[in-house]
Amino acid sequence: MSNIYVKKAQLHDLSRIMEIIDSAKALLKADGSSQWQDGTPNQATLTSDINNGDCWILKVGDQIAGTATLLTTPDPNYAEILDGQWKNTSDSYATIHRIAIDSNYRGMALSKFFLSNLISLGNRVGFTNFRIDTHELNQRMQHLVQQFDFEYTGIIYVNPGEDGRRLAFELNLEK
Repeated sequence: MSNIYVKKAQLHDLSRIMEIIDSAKALLKADGSSQWQDGTPNQATLTSDINNGDCWILKVGDQIAGTATLLTTPDPNYAEILDGQWKNTSDSYATIHRIAIDSNYRGMALSKFFLSNLISLGNRVGFTNFRIDTHELNQRMQHLVQQFDFEYTGIIYVNPGEDGRRLAFELNLEK
């Protein structure tokens, strides 16, 4: 296999990132999930992520194999959590969103490599508290975060109504 690494996305990567996101949307739909079926994430969201320096790409050789957003500012959707609570409310947290691997690279454990690198990048700039959410039908993401010892903490909403309901997970590294 070629070299595998993570780097910040640039605007010239946007069309490839959108291809990966669209492929992930199709996979979620095939799984019966309503996650990402409302048109988001869209090009405007990803453009903003790139311009803010929050979008990362996973490279395999010279190909973009994945994309994710690592936010280091509070997520307004995480202000209220239901049926549980955040484990760590005193430290700042980083949030991992919009993680997707191109269909040609699925089954190669690249999502584990990517998530590990995103956690390392966040930790490098001082974060030990990480949060992530996913739809309850997104078994792939739930399995991935549980492999990294993220703990289920409750329910958050990314949009009003049941389509916006997400399972929330948290990881706290030692300081």
